[in-house]
Amino acid sequence: MTIHPLTVPGVGAVELTVTERGEGHPVLLLHGGGGPLTVVPWADRFADAEHAHVVTPVHPGFNATPRPAGLDSIPGLAATYVALLDALGLEDVTVVGNSIGGWIAAEMALLHSPRVSSYVLVDAVGIEVAGHPVADFFSLTPAELARRSYHDPATYGVDPAKLPPQAVAAMAGNRAALEVYAGRTMADPTLAGRLAGVATPTLVVWGEADGIGDAGFGRAYAAAIPGAEFTLLPEAGHLPQIETPDALITVVWAFADAHATGKP
Repeated sequence: MTIHPLTVPGVGAVELTVTERGEGHPVLLLHGGGGPLTVVPWADRFADAEHAHVVTPVHPGFNATPRPAGLDSIPGLAATYVALLDALGLEDVTVVGNSIGGWIAAEMALLHSPRVSSYVLVDAVGIEVAGHPVADFFSLTPAELARRSYHDPATYGVDPAKLPPQAVAAMAGNRAALEVYAGRTMADPTLAGRLAGVATPTLVVWGEADGIGDAGFGRAYAAAIPGAEFTLLPEAGHLPQIETPDALITVVWAFADAHATGKP
């Protein structure tokens, strides 16, 4: 784990906590509102399975990391991660984001970083789709959240009552950081229209059992992005990296490899 001091246009000074693993094709992996632990095991698995250099930052404010006052929006996070790619000197990057991480990736795509060769949005939020509302995350009980998040909530759901106090406190802190960035609606009404400006190859991946945003929402996300592909994963909900990790690796790696700039 490394702390990267960045100066981000429109944001200012940011200290970013970043973990890197593996070697090969660079993958920037952006976690969702559940925090870094929702992607860390998958990042390890990905780096072991493929010739990939997986970079996993912590959104400032999550896991009790410092968040500067000027960093309070999803576009601000997108600018931060473009600055991180510049600081690391990475090229031919595939950006993978889950949930709000997918929203951040979508905003990154609109910044047109030449360092990125492809984007993968995994059960992303951030747009508004008539007839397909996103669940009101902040009003859900833990049991309701598990039911909406997983194909198999009995196996993968977390009961806060069974967690130690420090874990409960960390979850509360992450929830507060999520609200700062995404608001209570977890949507930007302008985003769907702006996605017409995306020019980088994009794949939208969706868990068939996602009850946070349904498959129709996911298809609308893909339809808003010129040329985007859409893949539905069976036996997965809002976090395929947890329920169907190998299937997600296969889909992401195939897309990343197909659009790698270093390929002949």
